[in-house]
Amino acid sequence: MGHCLAKADGNNSEQHVEFAGGNVQLITTKESWDQKLAEAAKEGKTVIANFSATWCGPCRMIAPFYSDLSVEHPSLMFLLVDVDELTDFSTSWDIKATPTFFFLRDGQQVDKLVGANKPELQKKITAILDLLPQTQCQS
Repeated sequence: MGHCLAKADGNNSEQHVEFAGGNVQLITTKESWDQKLAEAAKEGKTVIANFSATWCGPCRMIAPFYSDLSVEHPSLMFLLVDVDELTDFSTSWDIKATPTFFFLRDGQQVDKLVGANKPELQKKITAILDLLPQTQCQS
């Protein structure tokens, strides 16, 4: 499916709001990332981190779907990282294309998806949910 490899011209940083709807939490600093991962570990939540860019067409296409998933699955924590705002941090995660989704449990990667592939994203979330204790999925 679609993904972006290089940045287009123009500055669209004001468009974060449309990317971080629903229960998606926008990460703007390394400290907020660490805080959210610690919170998820404490609550026993799996994190889905979307490394995205406001100028990326496929990122824009999947953003409303990602937001909807965050509302449908409150037992998971949905994060959004703008690769242009956190360039060094994104580089440390070896982001080659956007969007890239990381699935993290206790701060460790358990799965990854590159590209705006809605069926595959849904499939991976379903697989993660199938591994959770049933009481957690009732939230």
